[in-house]
Amino acid sequence: MQFPHPDARILPHKISCPSSPSKTTSNELSRIVGSLVGLAVGDALGASVEFRPRQYLVDHPTQDMQSGGTWGLQAGQWTDDTSMALCLASSLIICHGFNSYDQMVRYKWWYKKGFLSSTGECFDIGNTTRTSLDEFCRRQNMLKHHFQGFTDEQIDNLSLEQVRSVPGFDEYCGVSQQVGNGPLMRLAPVPLFYFRQPQDAVKYAGDSARLTHGDIRAIDACRYYAALIVATIHGESKEQLLHERFYENHRGWFESVELHPEVLGVARGSYRKRSGYEEGIRGISYIVNTLEAALWAFWSDENCFEKGVLKAVNLGDDTDTTAAVYGQLAGAFYTVAGIPEEWASKLYANTLIICVAESLYADGSQSRNDMVKQQQQQKQTMMQPQNQITTQKTQFNQSHGSFATNPQTSPVVKMDRIGYGPQAARTQVQPQSQTHSAVNSDTDNTYNRKQKIKVDPSTLPPAGRPSGQ
Repeated sequence: MQFPHPDARILPHKISCPSSPSKTTSNELSRIVGSLVGLAVGDALGASVEFRPRQYLVDHPTQDMQSGGTWGLQAGQWTDDTSMALCLASSLIICHGFNSYDQMVRYKWWYKKGFLSSTGECFDIGNTTRTSLDEFCRRQNMLKHHFQGFTDEQIDNLSLEQVRSVPGFDEYCGVSQQVGNGPLMRLAPVPLFYFRQPQDAVKYAGDSARLTHGDIRAIDACRYYAALIVATIHGESKEQLLHERFYENHRGWFESVELHPEVLGVARGSYRKRSGYEEGIRGISYIVNTLEAALWAFWSDENCFEKGVLKAVNLGDDTDTTAAVYGQLAGAFYTVAGIPEEWASKLYANTLIICVAESLYADGSQSRNDMVKQQQQQKQTMMQPQNQITTQKTQFNQSHGSFATNPQTSPVVKMDRIGYGPQAARTQVQPQSQTHSAVNSDTDNTYNRKQKIKVDPSTLPPAGRPSGQ
């Protein structure tokens, strides 16, 4: 699967898929598609009432996707939760596995260029995520100093091995006390890609959090939730998933790293509160609260995705993220068929989301074999004469975008690793600067990516978005 060049500013609904979404009856695939669609549906349902307090939603409960509200979106459009999840998914697909530098590059593209945003612009970014991405941009200046003469695009296209050869560079920009729910809202692609290797899924879930949020509570919340999603894809029952000894029963997946006590408390069942909000369940941006709220909604949803996701939204506050986190697990459990068709069909860029989910399923099965082959090829190259090495370097540069020792005279190569190139260019139908039809082609409403995002001030806390995310 190919993704457009970030500078082309192709809106997600204009990105062509390699083929129409399949009609497969594979149970694993239907769970994987359900998880990613569930994330986006939850995000879209909560978007219009994001930051609304609980009492507002008691008086005006959300029952369907709505236009307007906090961000002035159309019904079915999604926010940063889905955008960042798609950035993460695109990296896993294009890199055939976990590439931490590439992930941060793609998050930066979203932040700076609106890559994979439903409006073509970055909006709803959490303060912690913004801080970490600003730090990443600063650290890329270190790479520019090391790779003299490289363009910004060439710096973005560096391989993981190249950036890690630079003394002092580290793509992991999260620090302690960053406990927002940003890494949990975007998590699903990691366990969906690695569900066949549960230990890898859990490990990389933690690593994905560390890129922007360095606190152990954020890391462990993602590790635990990834394990739940993997177990769901493997067909475990709701009773098994919510068992107070789930962590102990899957201890091998977590290797020797214990869960933080607060996360372990949630795993032990702190979310089992019949009255929900009245007993302390909160849909706020602190990641442990978000984890608890999503599991409360799953535990109390009466085996119905629709009921659970609306429970998550109607907790108030960080409505889109609570619902998106619920949707990742519940969508996998109930499968895509369990998500109301009305919502799935109204979801913005739903075809792209399904194609991405299918690619995660297909490419994840190949990732380990590809890694082994690459390692073998690297060993063979090291053992060959210098003239053969030079030839292979030229071939590698042409196909992967590494650059010769004189970058000033080297052409900019759009790398297959990054996922755009001559083939991808053929899929880029329409630039974002043009007005395009709304999510529902049945309506006459249109919007333009350059319009100013409308924010209802009454919905915002004094300092804007909660700082934790």
